[in-house]
Amino acid sequence: MIGQLAAAFAGTVAFGYLFGIPARYFGHCGLCGAVAWGVYVLPFWGSDVIAVFAATVMLTFLSRLLAVWKRCPVTVFLIAGLIPLVPGVGLYWTFYYLVTGQMEQMSSTGLTAVKSACAIVLAIVLVFEIPQKFFRWIFYQKI
Repeated sequence: MIGQLAAAFAGTVAFGYLFGIPARYFGHCGLCGAVAWGVYVLPFWGSDVIAVFAATVMLTFLSRLLAVWKRCPVTVFLIAGLIPLVPGVGLYWTFYYLVTGQMEQMSSTGLTAVKSACAIVLAIVLVFEIPQKFFRWIFYQKI
């Protein structure tokens, strides 16, 4: 588990570098990616889609907190932190099965990948419905 969290941290920082995120935010971006991956791999979710949803809720909440604390846009932490959760391998296998003519496996992996992508979007929208005053109140204790 520690190795997976370290890999998520390093991968998130690497993508943050590719996205042009300022170096002073690399550690926080890595933390977001590691936390998101840690929530995702918890054994009690039951399905990958629910795990992705829960991890994205935690990631978005953490990203909004860090954005208020560091006084920068939330996308600095959110986009980089989503890298470990993106269903890229599911899309890869979907198209692989499509090209090789394995339609049953294609529909199964494709549906899971689409549901995971929708779970990411819904989780982000859910957390962005929390007013910004709440996040400022957490750090500054005034509304």
